[in-house]
Amino acid sequence: MWTFVHKLGSPPWCYAISGRLSPWCWAMALMLIIVGSIWGLAYAPADYQQGNSFRIIYIHVPAAFLAQTIFVAMAAAGMVFMVWKIKVADMAAAMMAPLGALMTFIALMSGSIWGKPTWGTWWQWDARLTSMLILLFLYGGVILIRSAFPRLESGAKAASVLTMVGVINIPIIKYSVEWWNTLHQPASFTITERPAMPMEMWLPLLIMVLGFYALFIAWTLTRLRSEILRRERHKRWVRDLFERAG
Repeated sequence: MWTFVHKLGSPPWCYAISGRLSPWCWAMALMLIIVGSIWGLAYAPADYQQGNSFRIIYIHVPAAFLAQTIFVAMAAAGMVFMVWKIKVADMAAAMMAPLGALMTFIALMSGSIWGKPTWGTWWQWDARLTSMLILLFLYGGVILIRSAFPRLESGAKAASVLTMVGVINIPIIKYSVEWWNTLHQPASFTITERPAMPMEMWLPLLIMVLGFYALFIAWTLTRLRSEILRRERHKRWVRDLFERAG
């Protein structure tokens, strides 16, 4: 276990392993998203109440899942950086943030588009929507605060602290529909309970969720490689790498 943790803290090892894994993750993400999109948008049956407008669920739900998961992953990476001073953890957190912000924006936008025909309004200041908007602001704050400090380490510490504090918003998002009377419906997708929708609707949604998670891993590994090279550019192993590449 500790050997593996020690390896995770090694930039050369992370650079090498991410290079081997990222092509497979990109291929898996592409395949799953294509299959899930075609199945969900073209072949899944229309909802008996919402008609074809429900199909936005195949973008909205995976994006909302990923928006929350990425922030939790960033908080975990921030804690690893603050406690064990593992620089690769901070690099990974920095590379995840833009995708998390994008997924939060997509979840909010697709939710508004879905809300108009379903609820009769583009926006409602209910608990779920408001807490998701706060998540978007938290992503923006983490990205901005990192670049606000002249010293890289100071920015990394400030971003880690903000992420670890802000992660308290994630359970609020998840349980907001249970804690308060809200316009937002309960979760459409869980892996621990029997699906509330027909299997021919649920399976393409499952494929899309898996595809988005594969996209997240591929994105992070690819950007992590670039960030490792940027921060370690003065180290001997990076110079050797470029010399061998010609």
